[in-house]
Amino acid sequence: MEEKTPVQVLKTLSVRVRDKHAKLLARMAFEVNQVWNAANAETAEWSFIPVPEVGYLRNTITAFDLQKQLKGIRAERGLIIHSTTVQEVIAVHAKCRKQFQRDKLRWRVSGGARRSLGWVPFKSGAAKWKNGQVYYAGHYFKVWDSYGLSGYQFRAGSFAEDARGRWYFNIVVEAQIKQTTGNGQVGIDLGLKDTATCSHGEKLERGNCYRNSEQQLAQAQRANKQKTVKNIHAKIKNQRKDAIHKFTTKLVNENELIVVGNVSSSGLAKTKLAKSVLDAGWGMLKTQLDYKSRGMRVAFVEVNESYTTQTCSCCGCLSASSPKGRAGLRIREWTCAECGASHDRDINAAKNILAAGHRRLAAGIPIL
Repeated sequence: MEEKTPVQVLKTLSVRVRDKHAKLLARMAFEVNQVWNAANAETAEWSFIPVPEVGYLRNTITAFDLQKQLKGIRAERGLIIHSTTVQEVIAVHAKCRKQFQRDKLRWRVSGGARRSLGWVPFKSGAAKWKNGQVYYAGHYFKVWDSYGLSGYQFRAGSFAEDARGRWYFNIVVEAQIKQTTGNGQVGIDLGLKDTATCSHGEKLERGNCYRNSEQQLAQAQRANKQKTVKNIHAKIKNQRKDAIHKFTTKLVNENELIVVGNVSSSGLAKTKLAKSVLDAGWGMLKTQLDYKSRGMRVAFVEVNESYTTQTCSCCGCLSASSPKGRAGLRIREWTCAECGASHDRDINAAKNILAAGHRRLAAGIPIL
């Protein structure tokens, strides 16, 4: 029996909520914090259960158990949040306890300098699109609808606040999978001189989003201008996101196969290169390529990029003249001593990454 090809894919849409709803959403976020802290108090109280002849065992209280114990919290405290929001908060609390293997998590703080950013989650069916607005818990919320939300069936989602106090409506929807019109194939080498280099020569130049605003940010921090600091950070984030979105969208529209190296940004973020690595946004780039490829029927592959810089993409040899180690980082162009081919360092690596994606080298790229 042939396996059916999926025609829809899940995606998350995020639109900004009008500022006039901020006060109401802040109240709902305060109620979410109350539910979270109540769940925290319950798990803290039953952290260890005494068992005769055994001693104490760790508590295995589940989200279902907590929901039974806190089922009357909405009526007791006069909460206006949806009942599914209470369930979702408790479910996320249980999931986090299991993930971090802790009996109690941090309390959610509603005020002060260390307050938790607003968060109002809900399950499928709690939010609807009615009269050109988002309808949730008996209230209407106007949003800047840039996606045409009326054409989607809402699933689970949340309202979330950013550091500047702006609220966003995030919703999971089912979207039709489109077929890319491109027929190209591309390998991508991630770097610091250029954020990404393609095997056909196109490059996403390093934007230096953070470094360009670093001096201005430092001045605002020294002057203790918190609002200015938040605005600068938001500008940096938006500049980086915009550049990567444009680059990844073009790649997905033009290619049917995209191969990228498995460079670890989280690992390099622990070295002296941390500032440059985080400013490059490799993780964001790979995430965007992943979900955009699934939505356009594009094959996306992540391969081991070891020795792709040192290996000649023409003859496949590890040339003695190829750049090696830290000292070789300054070498941007080199000539293969075996076949005489001249290479741009990053383009050569991208070609080898594409070859690895094709499984052209059955035993992988050779090592020293």
